[in-house]
Amino acid sequence: MRARNYRAVKGQPYTRKEFVKGFPQPKITKFTMGDTKTKFEYQAKLVALEKAQIRHNALEAARVAANRYLAKMLTKNYCLRILPYPHTILRENKMIFGAHADRLQDGMRRAFGKPVGTAARIKPNQTIITVEVNADNLEVAKEALRRGKAKLPIPCRIVIEKIIQEKEEVKAA
Repeated sequence: MRARNYRAVKGQPYTRKEFVKGFPQPKITKFTMGDTKTKFEYQAKLVALEKAQIRHNALEAARVAANRYLAKMLTKNYCLRILPYPHTILRENKMIFGAHADRLQDGMRRAFGKPVGTAARIKPNQTIITVEVNADNLEVAKEALRRGKAKLPIPCRIVIEKIIQEKEEVKAA
């Protein structure tokens, strides 16, 4: 099956992992990269424009593309976060086509399907990836998000926001 077969949000999410035997683990391993302790001035966000399901391997590909560019250009002077977690378990009723496949197929009998992967359900205007940087590295963050956006199956936009410092930190400086 292709990824586009799982993109539409249909029906109830199938998330109860304690009842599912042998579902694959999500490919995405790290959700936060870079320097997590430093306070940055700006936050660049990748925001979804449509509702969809994004498969775990698409989230991982977007993370790798964005992180690779940020690490090459900024070394450790950034903080990248992947926000959605792929909870929804995807199922597929595998069918065998070709010569003499009719002896192996069950057709639609008991066609619940076996788990083949996981996906995250995304709503419109939901943030998918955030990158925190200082003002001089804002263009690098935009380019990293643009590269990550190309790996996702839905249209997205990049939003830049200034991070508001707390009053106590401003007075201390």
